[in-house]
This record gives sequence, structure tokens and C-alpha cells, in this order.
Amino acid sequence: MDIGQQFIISPTTLVYGGDALGRLPDGRAVFVPFVLPGEKARIAVRQEKRGHVRGELLEILEPSPQRIAPPCPHFTLCGGCHYQHIPYEMQLAAKTEILRDQLQRIGGLADIPLNPAIASPAPFNYRNHVQFHLDPLGKLGFQASRSSQVIPITQCHLPEPPLNEIWPLLDLEPVPGLERISLRLGADDDIQLILESSDGQLFEFSVEELPISAVHLSPAGAVVLAGSEVLLMDILGRSFQVSAGAFFQVNTRLAEAMVRHILEILPLDPSTTLLEIYCGAGLFSAFLAPQVGRLVGIEVSPAACCDFAENLDEFENVELYEASAGEVLRQVNFHPDVILADPPRSGLDHPTLDALLAQQARWLAYVSCDPATLARDARRLSSEGYRLVQVTPFDLFPQTYHIESISLWEKAR
Repeated sequence: MDIGQQFIISPTTLVYGGDALGRLPDGRAVFVPFVLPGEKARIAVRQEKRGHVRGELLEILEPSPQRIAPPCPHFTLCGGCHYQHIPYEMQLAAKTEILRDQLQRIGGLADIPLNPAIASPAPFNYRNHVQFHLDPLGKLGFQASRSSQVIPITQCHLPEPPLNEIWPLLDLEPVPGLERISLRLGADDDIQLILESSDGQLFEFSVEELPISAVHLSPAGAVVLAGSEVLLMDILGRSFQVSAGAFFQVNTRLAEAMVRHILEILPLDPSTTLLEIYCGAGLFSAFLAPQVGRLVGIEVSPAACCDFAENLDEFENVELYEASAGEVLRQVNFHPDVILADPPRSGLDHPTLDALLAQQARWLAYVSCDPATLARDARRLSSEGYRLVQVTPFDLFPQTYHIESISLWEKAR
């Protein structure tokens, strides 16, 4: 098969990663972005792999009646969005079924106790944190899909409105080593600019005409260029300090929904020992600590640990370990009743999952941002005697293929 060879396909389903799945005349699976199930599309082969092909959409010959016009002129060019051509309710339904498929096919689970997806109150303009790259001329942009090429942009429909008012005003020169520019929105519409570079060399930058803070992050640490190194985030009426180098959920309203959900599903009382791994700045811990007798957090990021210590300073029943989760769990048995795990997209690595299972907690809540790695870990949890009680998708990232979920597991006694 030649690269560039054209076919006409009719995809049958949406799959994880943003593509639609169809079949070539020889029966092989072909994955193509920006096509809806049931449409007839002309595609070109762009990559041939063992057992399947990746294609590029050339033309929609017969559009689906469900197809809508995307509001962004950069859609299909930049890699930030995958679903702007899909009505929001259809996005939710597709993500729910994709999560089910991953847990069945990769996780080996049957009869998935899957709750309806929790929708984002705002399908657009929901992000409190947006990250840009610079093109060779210093223009802000996003990387193209499956490419490191930077697509300069004139508008974006994902950041919250105050961020969209600020970023077009930034005028940056291309600086060697400057790799990424981020804007984060906090309480009272405070805004922080984060400049990330690969070396510790400082460069001149002024935000005198903009009402924002600015921080330079490099391997040498954080240097405040203007304002403050931390930002305050308001979640359910509680204020959280978040450092420039620390992770925090990017969809504020859905973060609140996730906190409420975890409080609802976990069996907690004053005798409970709760172990939270990948606890970050303490988003969940701050609401869980008043409900339990002992809360132990584990976090490897120094910046997040500083925030955690500040955000949970009022609680006497909280401990924090600054180290990798696997390292701590292999050395200390906390005898937890409940474990809350919120790992990165890569999920729980094998040594960490081994050490987590050795803790023998009766209950486990798993916050996942990748259904494929969740499904991989679910297979192991199931084989070790954990039963999936329920799983709920949270649409933190509308217009994209990303799927957040919270699953609750119970250990058989």
C-alpha cells in the first residue's frame, strides 16, 4: 500500500484518541480524525502499521445529520481540539462508550457499573490554565496533531474569558531555550504567566503594562519576574495556594464536582485511615481530612508539597511524604482503610501498583485521566481481588478526546 493512496470509507464508531474507526477494502482497520460514524469520506493513507492504517481526511462526501460547524478557524489544524464538529451531548455519549469499551476490551471486565457522564457546565471557555508554544517568529500557538510543528493562532475557544483577553496582548521574542508559555487564572480573576525554559539562564521580560504575575521556571527553580510565585484558586469556597510549577485541575467547576463525588462515594468516618497517593497541592485532601482520623499524602513534586503543606496547615491529622509513591509504599505499611490514587496519564507503574496492593486497603478510589491506562490497571486490580463498584466519567475536557473518570473498587474479604 502506498502512502497517499486514497480510499472511500464509512466509519462505524469513535475510538479513544479522537479518531473514527473504519475498514479498508482488504478488511484492515483505518483510523481517521474528524469523521463521524455513518459518514462517507474520502481519505488518504498517511501511515501504515502492522494490522492497521492511519488516514487523513480529504473530503466528506456524505455528511452525518449530526455534524455541526466548528466555531474555531484553527480546528483540524492545531492539535488542541478533536470534537468541535460533534454536538456536545454526542461527545458525552461517545466518551462514555469509549470508557466502557476500554474497560471491557483492555481491562477484561464485564457488566461495567458505569454511571452517566458528568457534563462540563461550559462546553467552551472552561480552562483555567492554557499552555502555548512559540513558532520561529515568536507567535503564540499550539502544536499540530501528532506533530511538533507549532500552529500560530488568532483565537482559542477553550480558555476562560479573562485568559482570552490577556494572551493576544503578549508580545514575546523567540528566545533560545524558551520552550513553553502558560497562563493560569486564579480567584478574583488573578492571572499568572509561566515561562518555562530548558536552562537556568534568565532573560529580560516585562509585564509592566499587564496586570499579571510572571514566573520563570527552569531546572534551576522558580524565579519571580513580577507579582507572586503562587496563585490562589477557589474550590467550593475554599482557597488553595498553587505554585507555578504545581499541577491543579484545569476545569474549576468540574474539579468541584469531582470533590463532591469523592466525598459521596467513599465510606469515611473518624476512625478511617486514608492514604492519598499523587496528592498534589491537596485539592481532595483538604476536603477529606475533616472526615477521617488520619490522612497520609504522598507527592513527589517539591512545589506541590509546599502548596500541600500550606493548604492543609490547619489539620493535625495529616502527614505528607515528599517522594515517589512506589518508594514510600515499599517502605511503610500505613494499614489504610481507603486509598485514593490520582496518577498521571501513564497510570500506576508496575512497582507502584505492586506496593499499593500490598497495603491491603479495603477501598480504592482511582482518579484517571486516561481510560487505556485505567483499563490496564483495572485488569490487575480485578485479578488481585478488587471488585469495580462503580465508575463515573467527568468531562473535564470538552471538545477533546480526553476522558477523566473516578472509579471505586472494593477488596473482597
